[in-house]
Amino acid sequence: MIKVVFFATPQIAVKSLEYLYNSPDFEICAVVTQPDRPKGRGHKLAFSPVKEFAILHDIPVLQPASIRKEPEIISKLKALEPDFFVTFAFGQILSQEVLDVPKFETINLHASLLPKYRGANPIQRAIINGDRETGICTMITELGLDSGAICLSEKIEIPCNMNCEQLFEYVSEKSPELLARTLKELYNGTLTPTPQCENGVCTASKLTKEETCIDWTKPASDIHNLVRGIYKSPCASFVHDGKLIKVLETKVVEGEGACGDFMQVTKEGIKVGCGKDCLMLLKVKPEGKGEMSARDWYNGLRK
Repeated sequence: MIKVVFFATPQIAVKSLEYLYNSPDFEICAVVTQPDRPKGRGHKLAFSPVKEFAILHDIPVLQPASIRKEPEIISKLKALEPDFFVTFAFGQILSQEVLDVPKFETINLHASLLPKYRGANPIQRAIINGDRETGICTMITELGLDSGAICLSEKIEIPCNMNCEQLFEYVSEKSPELLARTLKELYNGTLTPTPQCENGVCTASKLTKEETCIDWTKPASDIHNLVRGIYKSPCASFVHDGKLIKVLETKVVEGEGACGDFMQVTKEGIKVGCGKDCLMLLKVKPEGKGEMSARDWYNGLRK
């Protein structure tokens, strides 16, 4: 049985943890996840989705604030004598001391086809940039940013209307088998990781607040991709009559008009002029209100 310590925090990693836990080939020795965070209006401390799964299945949980600076946590990890560490959206950088703990390697599941989109936001950046294809890969973790040798990879198509939430879910579903296969083949000595090619390296940097603001002078397709890429979190937005309007769903339509002008209101939504073509606003979330159709929001302005 292959002994694994699973480092992860958000929902996207839960299916992979569940898959390994339910497999007779693996033993999950412990889960390492981020400390509990305040959540909701009451700011009550909440468990991460990965911790919730671990507690439900009696898996030991470690929650370092900064694992590189906590020798007690590292000592506990060494005592487990794991074959592999697995990281999947853990949220902390591991030191060489931590990487050296497992008998074999520390394996990271990354949601892009490396070396493209190294960094924290590969899913969002792929959609924002209008990519029609991305993927997942397993890699050997080293001190560089997502620069380790590639073990296995799998391509994923991005339909033109898929948003980041849908792509997150698809990545979550596709990851478990690739991860399990990687660990088994490395354990059995039948897989030789391939060093990354340095051609085509680009970084999926964190989103800035300025990037979330819709610039109507850009082509409608670029704005549509932004809306899809940051769907609900943090959400593309514009200001109308002093109120922030978050945009949740759009589509590109033909037409010309002054950038940012509401050109036409139809049963489907609001047609807005852009730098090239037009954007149909389908669903929005006005400041202080819930989600609604763009048409209903516009009709409410006229009352």
